[in-house]
Amino acid sequence: MRKLLFALLFAGLALGPFCGPASAADQMSKAEKGKLFLLGAQLWPTYCNQCHNARPGSEFSPQEWDAIMIHMRTLSNMPAKDARAIQEYLKGGR
Repeated sequence: MRKLLFALLFAGLALGPFCGPASAADQMSKAEKGKLFLLGAQLWPTYCNQCHNARPGSEFSPQEWDAIMIHMRTLSNMPAKDARAIQEYLKGGR
């Protein structure tokens, strides 16, 4: 149990700079978010569907998707712009 708490604390500290309140996605217009959402829907099969079954975006919170996408982007070696689009798609265009 102690190791789990330490791991969670370390993960929170490591991801802190990436979960700031003023992200680029927060500053986009609805039209820009819509375009990013559609691009993410097109890119999801290319990057994610090779290893994962389709899951509803509501399965995880937006913050959890942020952490998941950091990990998945590293594993798949996807460009940042593609990762942002897929992340917007998984968050449901919120």
